[in-house]
Amino acid sequence: MTVISTANAPAAIGPYSQGMVFGSAVYCSGQIPVDPSTGLIPEGIEAQAEQSCRNVEAVLAAGGSDISKVVKTTCFLSDMANFAAFNEVYAKHFISKPARSCCAVKELPKGVLCEIEAIAEL
Repeated sequence: MTVISTANAPAAIGPYSQGMVFGSAVYCSGQIPVDPSTGLIPEGIEAQAEQSCRNVEAVLAAGGSDISKVVKTTCFLSDMANFAAFNEVYAKHFISKPARSCCAVKELPKGVLCEIEAIAEL
């Protein structure tokens, strides 16, 4: 196993890594919409979904993969009323249409509106 660590995505805020490479797969921890260069969280579901997607892309790149090789994502929304707006942004990034689960949760770290985790092939 190889730990993924990159300054191009937010640092882990707990006892976990940004991602792991194991065998022929990259496992990307859930990425919330924190801008890694400023530490700020954008406002609104569209901007937050965009930043979360960028953060997933950064972790995948650091692990030797890319978003076109994602086979599965799990998406968390703080409010299902944001589902359609989230999907519009998500669809622009995950054009290969990987398998996906999407669910609403009571709350997410730092009060964000969405979080995305991914599994990709190398």
